[in-house]
Amino acid sequence: MENKKELRSWLDAFGLNHPLVIAGPCSAETEEQLLKIAHQLKDTDTSVLRAGIWKPRTRPGNFEGVGALGLKWLQRAKEETGLLTTTEVANANHVDLALKHDVDILWIGARTTVSPFIVQEIAEAVKGTDKIILVKNPVNPDLALWLGAVERFYTAGITKLGVIHRGFSTYEKTRYRNNPEWQIPIDLQNTFPDLPLILDPSHIAGKRDIIFDLCQTALDLNYDGLMIETHFDPDNAWSDAKQQITPRALDKMTVDLKIRKVEGDEAEFNNQLNTMRTQIDLIDDQIMDMLGKRMKIVDGIGALKKKNNVAILQVKRWNEVLGRMILEGEQNKLREEFVLKIYKAIHQESINHQKKVINE
Repeated sequence: MENKKELRSWLDAFGLNHPLVIAGPCSAETEEQLLKIAHQLKDTDTSVLRAGIWKPRTRPGNFEGVGALGLKWLQRAKEETGLLTTTEVANANHVDLALKHDVDILWIGARTTVSPFIVQEIAEAVKGTDKIILVKNPVNPDLALWLGAVERFYTAGITKLGVIHRGFSTYEKTRYRNNPEWQIPIDLQNTFPDLPLILDPSHIAGKRDIIFDLCQTALDLNYDGLMIETHFDPDNAWSDAKQQITPRALDKMTVDLKIRKVEGDEAEFNNQLNTMRTQIDLIDDQIMDMLGKRMKIVDGIGALKKKNNVAILQVKRWNEVLGRMILEGEQNKLREEFVLKIYKAIHQESINHQKKVINE
């Protein structure tokens, strides 16, 4: 798939002076609930009403959506508010029903993106339509799989495309429900700058108190829009209660978010500079996190050496590590002197950690 301006045509058609905002409940629960939220969003920056109609959960027994009945509610909300509508589709039958109820945008969920078979089925189902298709990243951090799903729709003749960044699953405990892994969408953006990129902070956060910070980071990285779960009574929502915010909170947040506008060469320079600095900040955070994890393993090695009365310094091992890192540095265009300084400092800190463990 080549970089093509046509990929942005649907986004440009909105004529917005701010990022696209897609908002609405995680799940359509009742007609009254959906219509109430839609009307509360009508006079905000929201352009598209979202609602989950089919909600297969990780484990059975939880609320799994109202099904096709909710499509009639979406259709009525569209008629009463003028908002466009969007919902997730996971098979050809979902597509058929959504088309019959004039849903404007269809999104492909993370669990669907992982299956080329299902993506191809959906691509065939939307072939020949004029619908906008948004593809969420796969559950696991795999850029090729994400782009592969987009390419299947493009090959089927769908050019109104975009992607949704909703974070990636991890076994490690972090402050996020799904780790953002910002470098992956950054790589996607660098590879296909004309492919609209939308953040889903609700599923990354898993809790409402960090949604604003995630949105600001996304805007600093030049994302094109936000998809945010909203509910007039979030705490009593039937699904994902902790990550939803009220339409009023959404309205305030969109006012408080800082949007960098390009006005001439100087503004463009500052915008690009701030974007790159934000990328560096994110990578620096990752480096510090990985160094912390490395030192925890070092502590374990220290305890093992203490138990077996083994010396801290293992010259052969150290020389192997250093030689390997110098070669890795060369492949990444890093000078040997620079790599030596870094790894000598890391090695010294490792020795300090092991000395502390052994001497306790």
